[in-house]
Amino acid sequence: MSHLIFRRYRPSDARAVSQLFREVYGDHYVQPDVYLPHMISQHTAEGRWKSMLAVDDVRVLGHAALCHESSPQSAELALSVVHPAAQGQSIATRLGRELLLQAGALGFKSVLIKQVTHHPYTQRMAANIGFHSTGVLPDYVPSPFAEPHPETIVMGCHVVEGQARPLPDIPWPERYRGFMQHLSSLFGTHPEMPPQPSIPLQIKQHHHRFDMVIHRLTKRLLDQIRQLPGHWMISTRLALSRHFAEDLRSLTTLGFSFTGLMPAPGSHGWFALFHRGARPQSLNLHFPYMQQLHDDLQQNTEALGSARSAA
Repeated sequence: MSHLIFRRYRPSDARAVSQLFREVYGDHYVQPDVYLPHMISQHTAEGRWKSMLAVDDVRVLGHAALCHESSPQSAELALSVVHPAAQGQSIATRLGRELLLQAGALGFKSVLIKQVTHHPYTQRMAANIGFHSTGVLPDYVPSPFAEPHPETIVMGCHVVEGQARPLPDIPWPERYRGFMQHLSSLFGTHPEMPPQPSIPLQIKQHHHRFDMVIHRLTKRLLDQIRQLPGHWMISTRLALSRHFAEDLRSLTTLGFSFTGLMPAPGSHGWFALFHRGARPQSLNLHFPYMQQLHDDLQQNTEALGSARSAA
């Protein structure tokens, strides 16, 4: 077996990295930039991708990167790929662990990861290197595995050593109290969260679903959401606040299910995740609380469908 070396990306690696994605994913990878070596070079030259490679004497066998767009304080561990000939050597784990060690020196306070659910390996790897799963993003992206249905994603968060990402110290509804207390034990709590900048109301279509971002859920806005087409699949990110229990009740009456949390952009604050309209699917998730969220969503979606059929 040839000697394996882990090193940082070099400008001359762009074509080999692109070829690696083609060999592993064919034409189905969800980030089209990887199919253009020029785009890989551009992202790395402009500092948006910080990549690590696993190479032997002949070729690139593994790749992962810290990626960031608008927020300079948070990055995403992404673009992780390992050639089939090199699987079983913990390459993705070693690349991810090295990038997390670099995250603080690069100025990041937290790192996110989107874990696929088509197989359990990404979820296990994320847990092994220090990520904590916080939420489920149902039917989130087109499948990178050439499957006919979208891929559900599990969101994970890693706080860089010496940094903090506390949750608000608020009462949690009974159904999700254990989950929220678990996250509070991991990330800490703060009795008075710093004031959040007002988040403009947003709604955008992504493939088959509509994404909403909400700063404060008012009665007037609830009435307007109620008027949206019932067949729309809607994912909602709602600023987590002391109103969470009330917001949960209100959105549940509109057919939404709570699917966890994810960090808000910037250095503090969290979103509560809600979803309406998921497709029926059975998943075996690595983390029990994520399994509970997924199962609740499936049960609520089935009940909502039955109620509509009977109407």
